[in-house]
Amino acid sequence: MAKPTVLTKRLSNQFIQWLLEEDRHKKQGPYHHEQAHRQHPWWQVMCLTGVDYFSTLGYQPGIAALAAGTLSPIATLILVLLTLFGALPIYRRVAAKSPNGEGSIAILERLLSWWQGKFLILCLLGFVATDFIITITLSAADATAHIIENPLTPPILHNQSITITLILIALLGAVFLKGFREAIGIAVILVAVYLLLNLIVISDGLYQILTHPSVLAQWQTALFTRYSNPLIMLGISVLLFPRLALGLSGFETGVTVMPLVKGSSQDTPEYPIGRIRNTRKLLTTAAVIMSFFLLTSSFVTTLLIPPGEFAAGGRANGRALAYLGHLYLGNGFGTLYDLSTISILWFAGASAMAGLLNIVPRYLPRYGMAPNWARVGRPLVLVYTAIAFVVTIIFRANVEAQGGAYATGVLVLITSAAFAVTLSAYRERNTRDILAFGIITLVFIYTTIVNIIERPEGIKIATFFIAAIILTSLISRVWRSTELRVEQIELDDNARQFIDQESQGAIRLIANRLNDGDIQEYSLKEKEVREDNHIPSDDPILFLEVMVSDASEFADVIKVKGVQVGDYRILRAQGAAVPNVIAALLLHIRDLTGKIPHAYFGWVEGNPLQYLMRFILFGEGDIAVVTREVLRRAEKNPERRPGVHVGG
Repeated sequence: MAKPTVLTKRLSNQFIQWLLEEDRHKKQGPYHHEQAHRQHPWWQVMCLTGVDYFSTLGYQPGIAALAAGTLSPIATLILVLLTLFGALPIYRRVAAKSPNGEGSIAILERLLSWWQGKFLILCLLGFVATDFIITITLSAADATAHIIENPLTPPILHNQSITITLILIALLGAVFLKGFREAIGIAVILVAVYLLLNLIVISDGLYQILTHPSVLAQWQTALFTRYSNPLIMLGISVLLFPRLALGLSGFETGVTVMPLVKGSSQDTPEYPIGRIRNTRKLLTTAAVIMSFFLLTSSFVTTLLIPPGEFAAGGRANGRALAYLGHLYLGNGFGTLYDLSTISILWFAGASAMAGLLNIVPRYLPRYGMAPNWARVGRPLVLVYTAIAFVVTIIFRANVEAQGGAYATGVLVLITSAAFAVTLSAYRERNTRDILAFGIITLVFIYTTIVNIIERPEGIKIATFFIAAIILTSLISRVWRSTELRVEQIELDDNARQFIDQESQGAIRLIANRLNDGDIQEYSLKEKEVREDNHIPSDDPILFLEVMVSDASEFADVIKVKGVQVGDYRILRAQGAAVPNVIAALLLHIRDLTGKIPHAYFGWVEGNPLQYLMRFILFGEGDIAVVTREVLRRAEKNPERRPGVHVGG
């Protein structure tokens, strides 16, 4: 009877080991896999960003027509102007500020310190999660629409949109569980074919308009009948264009993939000017290409497709250009277009999944706000796939219904980038840039607010993600607070000399909170500790002082300086939390000298809960108790554990 139990346990252990195993290519996904290998010409990397950016042509024209009706081309023109003269300048500056692919969030992280900065990052991560999760679900839903509406699709599948979408998402998750492979080559082929087919469809649409001028006349008549004059059309288009914000989706991805862009031989790690220059080419070229397709696709679909076909259940819903391809170029070409669209939409979901797998390990574990297993890809893939399932079921795999949520995530990220660039210009005292980027920031704030008011489902989903991230982050931070939390310890020459001198006998360190730093302070502290702990007067001692640098950080590289005040030798260090730094330094001294060091603390009185909160928020609190707990967790063998003594 025991054998099945043993076998089950063994299989369970093997599964957990496989789940938590780091992929040998580091993180799965296009970005990390390529980053670990080689760089590419900027136009090839543009195709990698293009699977996210350009794939929105699969559903953007239909959503624009539903949102703006006959005004869709004019509202799209405003969107294009905002793309070229708003988002593009912002992200060209972001490329210069974060050349290693950190993106706009990292700029804010550097500019805003302490807990308010961390809280803002957590909120932005909620919008990032909204953006990427909805990219996965919306892309899969639109791929499903192209499958179902294709004339060759069996009728039995026509009412299975949710099931097909879930299957596509599951396949995406399965691919990432196995490990993603060569992304650049696939992306170049997909984007080249997709843009060519779109160009053919749009060119044919323009030909149909030229050969049937009545459709242009009907559109003009409808415009002037409803809106009477161009100023009213422009004003209403300004109010409507935020609904079209899906067309701005590719910029954050563009700077995320910067490490893949080949630079020049003059590049340095601190400022790779060639990579920055080529990334700006990437961003500009992608924006110009997308602007062309946004304008022309909006124009031909609005003029050639009956309004009823855009609505839910209509044949152009979520697939306006595919509708024109089938209508004017035949089902053979239309099917080829559908296959191309399905492929690039699925790959856009892969791009989003890779982005999610990059974001969480980059921030949350480093903040102590996620468990260590969150650095590994496979558990995260399962979590994201499950969330995508839930979102798909809630929205019933409806493309248009998810548009607002997607636009919210995109707009908040662009707005945060605009704010980051404006704040950076303010810190640099660059008046011209402050004014220019400040105006762009205000425009994006307006666009975001309008989108949230008109389509609140996006902010609801983002709020859920933000609340979930903050809650789990706080729990994780408390749970992991007694980890060692030190990445590396660096001793200067004086500190190393002090420790070497102590290694001849018992190593005793007195923990001291630095005040005046004069001889009297150390004399009184030494007298108190020797009396409380019965330390012989001829036993040498070291003082240990830790200053809190930024308590919101989790792990640090600790630099220790040796300082001498009179006859007193002091080790001074900085870190995010005093007890953790002391514990790490004690273990480091043990490993350097081969002797067990002893640390001496004064007794503190007060509310334990108050000290706990002080430790979590400010890195201090009941230092002796927490230091002992950190040592207990870090060193399981009591005989090798540094001693902690409390007197007073």
